Parts: sequence; structure tokens; C-alpha cells
Amino acid sequence: MKIKLYILFFLLSTSLFAQKVATSVNVTKNKIGAEFKLTLKTDVDTLSKVKFPEAKNFGALEVIHSYKIDTVRNGARYELIKKYGLTQFDRGSYVIPRIPVLINGKAVFSDSIKLEVNDVKVDTLKQKMYDIKDIAQAESPLGTWWIYLLILLVIGIAGYFIYQFIKKRQSQPKAEVIVFKSPIEKATTLLQQLEVKELWQKGEIKHYYSELTDIARNYIEEEIHIPAMESTTSELIEGLRKAAKQKKLKLSNETVENLEKVLMQADLVKFAKVKPLDYEIEEDKKRISSSIVIIHKSIPEVVEDDDELALWNEQQKELARLQKLKKQKRVRIISTIGIILGMLMLFVLGLIYFKGFDYVKDNFLGHPTKDLVEGQWVYSEYGNPGVRVETPKVLKRIDATKTLPKDAMALIKEMQTFGYGSLLEDFYIAVSTVTYKQQTQIDLDKTAEGYLKIMEAQGAQNIIVKTEDFDTQKGISGKKAYGTMTVLNKIKGKSTKMYYEVLLFSQNSGLQTILVMHREDDKYGQQIAERMLNSVELQTAQE
Repeated sequence: MKIKLYILFFLLSTSLFAQKVATSVNVTKNKIGAEFKLTLKTDVDTLSKVKFPEAKNFGALEVIHSYKIDTVRNGARYELIKKYGLTQFDRGSYVIPRIPVLINGKAVFSDSIKLEVNDVKVDTLKQKMYDIKDIAQAESPLGTWWIYLLILLVIGIAGYFIYQFIKKRQSQPKAEVIVFKSPIEKATTLLQQLEVKELWQKGEIKHYYSELTDIARNYIEEEIHIPAMESTTSELIEGLRKAAKQKKLKLSNETVENLEKVLMQADLVKFAKVKPLDYEIEEDKKRISSSIVIIHKSIPEVVEDDDELALWNEQQKELARLQKLKKQKRVRIISTIGIILGMLMLFVLGLIYFKGFDYVKDNFLGHPTKDLVEGQWVYSEYGNPGVRVETPKVLKRIDATKTLPKDAMALIKEMQTFGYGSLLEDFYIAVSTVTYKQQTQIDLDKTAEGYLKIMEAQGAQNIIVKTEDFDTQKGISGKKAYGTMTVLNKIKGKSTKMYYEVLLFSQNSGLQTILVMHREDDKYGQQIAERMLNSVELQTAQE
């Protein structure tokens, strides 16, 4: 029984001996951002299960690297070694808290260790100062060029099909217009077509006589050049007789009388509703045909050079054909361009209707401050004492000493100004820090007035100002001045109403100011101003 108790006591004591965590660090003092290497060691038997923590932070220290566990065998026991890389980016004193290590399901804590993080000393007198570099844009393997290429391709394909459609419509055969070489050919052809219609056989006698006499009248008008279509029957016969004498036509009285009989018969049919017999209709048709042929034969022949006339006619036809083709091509091009522009216009009007004019203007016509809002912002520190602020672009160093009076410059030890844009543009950012040669009590309200007078000297007019207290997120108190002003651009000859906000902070030996200015109606400029001013944090003079 005693032997069993000794064995139990030995096992318990062995277990208690194993459940310890040795703690150490490579250094207790280091620079900002440097690595502290934390080491945890356990000594356990081969049957024990050990689990080291996997965390992103140990207290205020960030775990930047978790090394693999090293195992060292010592007889029937194992020594497990786990290392962590820790760091901190703010100077000060920090403590690595007690860290739990699970051994056989039970938590065994390490020792806490105190560390110090120190600043990196920079000698600004020996080291040159350089402006902050702008963000380097990563080159995309594709970029956005393919979007514009796709749009051009769609427009090109649409234009091609529209052009071909118009060309096809132009080339479709239209109703054939018969061109007759002479009045006699026209008259004989129309007489043949009239017989094919079989109007009088179908009972349309009035219609038949109307077309029959119109053919004769039209022939006489074109061939002999007398107003046959508008003349009465008697006027036509009288005019025909006079023309026969004047032009020496070989017309017999019988021919003229036969023509007169048919015309009078037609008048009776049309106005007196007379219905001739079938054989009378046949006779009238023969009289008209015979009269037309006799009149044609009675006209003296005019001898012309047929070859030259035919050549001239062919040349005129070819010229007309080429002009027609040129006109059709011009119509196709103009129509295609007009249709595409109309489609684009409908697309834009649809976007304006559904999305609003501002959406179309900002996304298609472009809006500089919208691009700034959606671009990659930069959080950086400017000047001394430093002003930490998030901006849409890296601010460039500018020389603002020329705008200050000489008596003011005599009091200043150091002045640094950084800006983006200008007072004469629609958007302007400026960050300025000043340190004085002597301890100076600064009145922020008067400083704000002086700041606005400097802008007034640069072209600002009608300045309206309001002031209120302002605190950063860390509780640093300052002053905020805001309002509107009119900026006159003498080069462009126009004035713009601008909205501005100025933050001013006074410290024992210096002044820190942040200015944001944009058009009063610019909603994107307002978004930039809000995001910037909410991000402002300051380095105090003591820091």
C-alpha cells in the first residue's frame, strides 16, 4: 500500500515539475518597428500534449511572425521551444502579458516581461529633406482600353449593318417607269395596253372612251405641240387644222373628220351617258389608231446625225448614272451617321431620365473632384510639428513665405507649406506648420482673420466667415473657420463662389493649419472635405 502511495506521489510531482513555461526575450529595448523575439519553453514527458497560442496580438504588441516549434529530446522527456516575433510602431513602455500555454488541457501561464520602444533619431541638419513621392500606379495587364475598344467595335458593327441595310433598300427595284423614244411609240403601246384591259367588254364604257381619247389628245399635244389635253373637241379640231396648214402636214379632211367623230362620241358617252354598240366601239378604236398613224406619217422628217446624237445620249446617261450613285452613297453615309448619333442621343437621354443629369455629367463628361473621391487616398504627415491627414493626392511642398509680411517672417523660425491645386482653381488643399523663434501666445480667432486676409490678397472677395471650436479624435483642441468667398480669375475673366474650411491649432512653439476649398455646389468636394477633416491628427510640440 505504501509503495503505491510513493509511486502516485512521484507521478504527481513529475507532472507538476513539467507544467512550467520558461519565458525570455532577445532584447528589452528596441526601436520603433523593430522585432522583439519572444521565446516560450516547456519541459514535458513524451505522453503530454502541448498547445501554444496562435494570436495576432499579445497585449499592445503585434505578432508579426510565429515561428515553428523546435523539439529537443532529453532522455524520456521533450523540451518544446516556441518563438514569436513581436513589434510596436508607437514609442513607449509596453508589457508582454502572461500567455497561456495548454499542457494536457490545462492552462499554464508564462511570465510577463516589460519592454521599451524608442524613437529613431533623425538629424535634419545633416540629412536632406525630400518631398513625399506620389502614389505609383500599378500597371494593369489589361487596363481600361478594351472598354473603349469594345464601344468603338459595337458602333462600327452597328454602322456597318445600317449602311448595308440602306444600300440594299436603295438597290431594290422600284416600279419600272417606261421611257418611250417617241410620241408614236408611246401612243401605240398605250393603245395595246388599253385593249388588254378589256374595259368596254366589262361594261366600263365611259372609262374606256376616256382613256382612248386621252391617248389621242396626249399624242397630238406631244407631236404637234398644241394644247390638246385642255381643249374642247371643237377647239382641238380647229387647232389641228391650223397646225396642219402652218407646218404643212399632209392631213386629209377624212382623217380629221374621223378623229372628230370619235371625240364627239366620247363626249356623248361621258356627259350624255350614251352607250354605243359593240361594233361602234370597235370602229372608234380603229379610227383613233388610224388617225394617230396618219398624223405621224404626215409630219416632215428631220434628218440628224444619228451617231453623234446617240453618243451624246449615252454620255448623258452615264453621267446621270454616276451622279445618282454618288448621291446614293452620300445619302447612305449621312443616314448611317445620323442614325448612330440618334441612338447615342436616345441612350444619353434615357440615362438622364432614369439616372439624372448629374450622373451622366459626372460619369461621361467627367468630374475632377469625383475622380479624387474615388481614387487612392494617402495618409501621411506634413511639416513640423507634424500634421497627419488623409488626402486624395500627395501634397507638394510650396513656398508660401512670399505671401507673408516681412515683420511676420522675422518672428518665424521655420515654416513649411504643402498644397494641391490653387486658389484660382475649383479645388484647393493646403497644410501649413509654423514654429516661432520665441514662445508666443497665439489668438486663433485673430490668426483665422489673418489667414483669410492672405487669401483676400490672392484674389478672394466677399468673404463670409464663421468660427467654432474643433477637437481631433485624440482630444487636441483648435479652431475651425468656415464660410464662403468669391474667387476672381482675372485670366479667364470669371468669378466662382467657393466654400472653405480652415482648421487652426496653437501649440507652445508653433501653429498648424489645414485648409480645404471647393465650389459651393460641389458635392464631391464636400465629401473630400469631410473625409480629410475627420482624419486630421496632430503631432504635439512636445513630441
